[in-house]
Amino acid sequence: MPAIRIDLFEGRSPEVKKQLIEAITQAVVDTLKCSPDAVDIILNEVPKAHWATGGKLWSEPRE
Repeated sequence: MPAIRIDLFEGRSPEVKKQLIEAITQAVVDTLKCSPDAVDIILNEVPKAHWATGGKLWSEPRE
């Protein structure tokens, strides 16, 4: 069934990541009418120095 990949900044607590995974899993189960065991979620934690928006790294100061 579905495999969901999520890119996010590193640093969130295990509890927050667990809440995110549970909420997304439930949304997929409700929408696709599948078993929770069929839902794979992969969190890819990215350092702010490896992520840029608008040509500016997120590790740089923002205005």
